[in-house]
Amino acid sequence: MKQINCRIENSTGRITLTRPKSLNALSYEMCHEIESALIRWIEEDQVTQVIIDGEGEKAFCAGGDIAKIYYKAIEGDVEYAKRFWKDEYRLNKLIANYPKPYIAFLHGYTMGGGVGIACHGSFRIVCENSKISMPECGIGLIPDVGGTFLLSQTPGFIGEYLGTTGTRMLADDSIELGFADFFIEQEKWNRVKSLLIESGKPDCISKFAVTRYKNKDSILDNIDKINKCFLLEDPHKIISELSQDSSEWSNRILNIFRRNSPISIACTIKIIREVRKNPSIEKALEYEYRFTSRSLEKADFIEGIRSLIIDKDHKPKWKHKNFSDIKKIEIERLLEVL
Repeated sequence: MKQINCRIENSTGRITLTRPKSLNALSYEMCHEIESALIRWIEEDQVTQVIIDGEGEKAFCAGGDIAKIYYKAIEGDVEYAKRFWKDEYRLNKLIANYPKPYIAFLHGYTMGGGVGIACHGSFRIVCENSKISMPECGIGLIPDVGGTFLLSQTPGFIGEYLGTTGTRMLADDSIELGFADFFIEQEKWNRVKSLLIESGKPDCISKFAVTRYKNKDSILDNIDKINKCFLLEDPHKIISELSQDSSEWSNRILNIFRRNSPISIACTIKIIREVRKNPSIEKALEYEYRFTSRSLEKADFIEGIRSLIIDKDHKPKWKHKNFSDIKKIEIERLLEVL
């Protein structure tokens, strides 16, 4: 069954993810198809803009197809994952620098790899059920696909908070924090797409957008707590700060920190700080690949997939039981220049 549908309608390049039963998980083959279409459309004068969306009700794209990476690695082929990430990151860079309007419709879940093919675009549209997150620390990875660039640009230290906890951004927060641009009610999406295809220009988007769509329990409601805790670079100190607050919010974050991979959390904070010093998508992708290319053999990625995706026992045996067990040299080696 075809996983993706790339075509031209009038003067609009259309990309639709067609794996709704798999929440439109992004496969290696899909990455190549998207890249090929985008490169081809740059040279085609007929194509004036690109629309990307996904089939199904639950998700635009719930991340990369990581189960295949796991099975390849178990068979001894760790190079497959490296090729996947290298090619996927090249696609993310292409989207971030695309010379024509790139319009993404993000309904339902957009996670991990889905962020990479949507949130670097020039017009990012969310709706009532949109949920955007980077939950990679829970599977022994780090926020990648250029996600650390987006996280580094959020106010204060919200990027470190989102990147280490995988907290979901609803529509309002995703716009406030730079992962989306417009809120349009989902019932109007088909009309908007029709007008986009009819005109060949993105001008109609702003006419349908709601200026302010407010979700309950905004992430920004806790910005003072977030900044107080996550200005600390050492995860062990973050836990100490959180432990001094008995609120429901602090207890929730403590539980996430105790559940996620310690080395992934430590490296995520380090990468976001480094990218923030001189932010660019290129720098973010470089740092991310340094980690991901080593993650199968020197970090927790294989164990994370086994525990959460394959066996589903949700009892990962991370390489480090506590943050205090992590040596500075381990972080440096995972993030050193390749």
